[in-house]
Amino acid sequence: MTKPVVALVGRPNVGKSTLFNRLSGEPRAIVDDVPGTTRDRLFGESSWNGIPFDIIDTGGIDPSSSRKDPLSIGSADYITQIRWQAEMAVRESDVILFVVDASSGVTPADEEVAQMLRRHQKMVDGKLTPPVLLVVNKADSAGLRSNAVDFHALGMGEPYALSALHGTGTGDLLDELVALFPPKEEEVEDDSIKVAIVGKPNVGKSSLLNRLVGEERAIVSPIAGTTRDATDTKLNFNGIDVTLIDTAGIRKRGKVEPGVEKYSVIRSMRSIERADVAILVLDATVPLSAQDAHIAGYIVEAWKSAVVVVNKWDAVEKDTYTMAEYTAKIREDLKFMDYVPILFISAKTNQRVDQVMPMVIRVQEERLARLTTSQLNRIIQSAQDAHASPAHKGRSLRMYYGTQVRSDPPTFLIYVNDPSLAHFTYIRYIENCIRKEYDFIGTPIRVILRPRR
Repeated sequence: MTKPVVALVGRPNVGKSTLFNRLSGEPRAIVDDVPGTTRDRLFGESSWNGIPFDIIDTGGIDPSSSRKDPLSIGSADYITQIRWQAEMAVRESDVILFVVDASSGVTPADEEVAQMLRRHQKMVDGKLTPPVLLVVNKADSAGLRSNAVDFHALGMGEPYALSALHGTGTGDLLDELVALFPPKEEEVEDDSIKVAIVGKPNVGKSSLLNRLVGEERAIVSPIAGTTRDATDTKLNFNGIDVTLIDTAGIRKRGKVEPGVEKYSVIRSMRSIERADVAILVLDATVPLSAQDAHIAGYIVEAWKSAVVVVNKWDAVEKDTYTMAEYTAKIREDLKFMDYVPILFISAKTNQRVDQVMPMVIRVQEERLARLTTSQLNRIIQSAQDAHASPAHKGRSLRMYYGTQVRSDPPTFLIYVNDPSLAHFTYIRYIENCIRKEYDFIGTPIRVILRPRR
C-alpha cells in the first residue's frame, strides 16, 4: 500500500528544512539563514509509532513575487517556480504541515499562504481535505511558545508550538499527524506482474506501451517529456495478468528542469521501486549515453529484473553484423548487468514487438526460480576447488555450505569462516558460477555471507 504523504509548506525562512531534517532523521535538506535556500521539493521517509510516511520539503511560498523586495532573496529568480512546486506538493499530499515562525508573529506572507492552502482544500465527508496542521516553529523559549496563540488569527486550527532545531514539541505534533492519515484500506491482492517502462525522454516508451496494449492508451509525441505521470495499464497476456507502468523520461540530474519534470523523475524512480521487471528502452539512433547507464544503475540498486529494449531499430542502417556489434557495445557499457536480455525492436513499425512480453514473462519466471540446497552446495564446492579465494594476512575465505533463502530476487545465504575475507571480485565469481548452473536471465542475484557459529 502507498505510504501517506506529508508536505511542509510556508513562507521562506520559517525552518521547514530544519523540520524536514528532524522528521527524516538525516540532514538531507540544506539549511541556511538566507531565505529561499530550498527551491525544489525534497523527498524523505519517516515513521512514528510504527507508521511509515513520506515527507516533502518545499521551497518557501513567497507572496511578494510582484514586488521588488522578495522574501526569497537567494531565489528571487525562481519565485514563480518555487510557488508552483509547493502548490503541486499540496495537491499530492495526505496531510499538510503549515510552518510559521514564532519569533516573527503573524505576517502578511503567512496569511497569503493560509489563503492558498484553503483554496486547495475540499470538503469530503464533512471534513476539509487535505487536513492542515499549523506548526509554530522556533518556539525555543517559554515566551515564544506563548506567542503561538496569536496564530489562531490564521484560521488554520490549533497551533502546535515546537522547536525543530532542538526537537521539543515534535512528539505531540507527530501523534496528531499520524492520527490524520487516511485509514488503511484492505489491500486487494494483486498478483499481476508489475512492469515499468523506463528510459530517457523521447526514446519511444509510450509508443511501445501502445503497441503492447494494442490501443492508443498513452499520448505519443515527438516532443521530449510529454509523459509526466507514471500511469498503470492492465492487460492479460496469454492468461497472465500484467500491469504496465509507463513513466516519464529520466534525464541526467543536472538537466532536470524545475517544475513538472522534476517531479516526473521522482515518480519514475518510484515506478522502478514498484516494479518486478523494468523494460529499459534505449534509442538505437544515438550512442548509449552515461544517462542510460545511470538509469540501468537505478534498476540494479533496486534489485529489479530487467529487459533492455533497443527501439527505433528501423531507423538504423544495417548489415549482417550490425546487431552483433550493437549488442557487444551495450554489453560493454552495461557490464554490471550482463545477465539482461537485449531485444531490437521498432515500436513505430511493430518490428519484433511481439518478443517483448514473452521475454518479460520469462524474466519474471527466472526471478521466482529456486535452486535446491544440494545444487547450491555442489556449485560452492566446485567453485572453491577450481579457484580458491586469495589469502588476506595469511587467512583465506572458506565456504562451508549454503542455501537459497528466498526468491524475488534469488537470494543465497552462504556460511563461511569469516565474511571480511571475501573480496567483492570473489563474490562476483561465485555469482557467475551460480549462473552457469542456472541462468537467472534478466534477474540480479544476491549472495550473502554469514559466519558459521
